[in-house]
Amino acid sequence: MLFVHGYCDHRDCFYCPLGENRKNVDQVFANERPVESDEDVLEAARKMDAMGSSITGGEPLESMERTTHYISLLKDEFGADHHIHLYTGITGDREIMRDLAEAGLDEIRFHPPVALWGNIHGTFWEEILYIAREEGLTPAFEIPGIEAETEFLEFIEEGAVDFVNVNEFEMSQGNYRRMHEQGYDRRTDHMSAVEGASEDDMAELVSHPKVYFCTSTFKDAAQHRNRLRRTAPNVSRPFEEITDDGTLVYGVTEAEPARLDELGVPDEYYEVVDGQVEIAWWLLEEMVEEGDIEGGTIIEQYPTWDEQVVEKTPL
Repeated sequence: MLFVHGYCDHRDCFYCPLGENRKNVDQVFANERPVESDEDVLEAARKMDAMGSSITGGEPLESMERTTHYISLLKDEFGADHHIHLYTGITGDREIMRDLAEAGLDEIRFHPPVALWGNIHGTFWEEILYIAREEGLTPAFEIPGIEAETEFLEFIEEGAVDFVNVNEFEMSQGNYRRMHEQGYDRRTDHMSAVEGASEDDMAELVSHPKVYFCTSTFKDAAQHRNRLRRTAPNVSRPFEEITDDGTLVYGVTEAEPARLDELGVPDEYYEVVDGQVEIAWWLLEEMVEEGDIEGGTIIEQYPTWDEQVVEKTPL
């Protein structure tokens, strides 16, 4: 995911989940990593063997030069089959749709203001769907599951959009206070999902075969796990084990490299990093059990740029 622009002129989206580190900032992020150069963007995509990219914000249409630059960059590097979609909360116009298509955008997912739901027909929000398609883009709706507004089904049947994505309505650190002010609260059995906004509550809408309900659990867990599992094989060292969750496991010891040489440990089974030895965890465990070295730690971490540690197990 490419976060291109943290600014947005909307003031009525009380449910906006952006936290303080993203809202109204000019920093670009690629899969949570701050971007300082085009190569950072390409590296993030390469590391996870990305088959496509999503462009989000803030509001990416409020920074068109930057948005189209990154779309073209990704297409030029990875080819026409690299599918790119963009999320927007404004309509744009024909010129913007044309510029996006010429840059290489494949799909645009519109989020009309909630106050307009049920009365979108006859507005420019309806017109822009057809304009986007005329300019070569695939139009769709991406909305929070606030209510089961069936007008969205009409747009599918009319051929205005290819599908509608409904994201489970949820609370975050960024919107918690505003959501409470609007009378919403968390479900008692869930960390973030809003009471009265489950898939069952949206049944009238999501029963359509071209309406897809995305739970907060799937977004937070399954999608993240899949990203890790795609990234791990591309960044792991020969001696690191990749878990089923896509994390990396290795050992750390204060033993001197010379001692490992004495024990006949092949060079490819360890690496010296910042004055300590990082080594195959199973080999470290065996050497500690045999008394060949004094001790060490088994590390499990994410295969991400910040190398966040999941667990440490002393030996």
